[in-house]
Amino acid sequence: MDFDGVHTDDLVEVNQEGTEAVTVSRSDGMGLSMLRAAGVPMLILSKERNPVVEARGRKLGIETVYGADDKVNILRQWSELRGFSLSKVAYVGNDVNDVESMASVGWPVTVPDAHPAALAVARVHLTRPGGRGALRELAEMILTTLEGA
Repeated sequence: MDFDGVHTDDLVEVNQEGTEAVTVSRSDGMGLSMLRAAGVPMLILSKERNPVVEARGRKLGIETVYGADDKVNILRQWSELRGFSLSKVAYVGNDVNDVESMASVGWPVTVPDAHPAALAVARVHLTRPGGRGALRELAEMILTTLEGA
């Protein structure tokens, strides 16, 4: 999953010293912890170079790669190391730099306020915005599917 616009509402606060801060959803964090407990492998994969991405991933206990310029190859390697094909992977994105990754997986997912290019390749359109429950919504969808399997 991408970070900005997925874990966040795609906004950033910048103070007078230039320090950036983002807002994330505790509800999303709970959904992701439920997925982790169910054994679902996850990866935060972001082009953003801000260490807040790594800090959030560490808090959630989710493997994180940030400053990623070649998301598709990183995603492919991550998937291969875990022994499953990209056709079994869901990728949540929201912007033009996510489109290639979304197109490479079996389950491209997006948030409602995503860029039109991301919306066009998505197979799953969440109803909750990024940073406001989108990941919790997806987690509950996945967990419901796993329980029915």
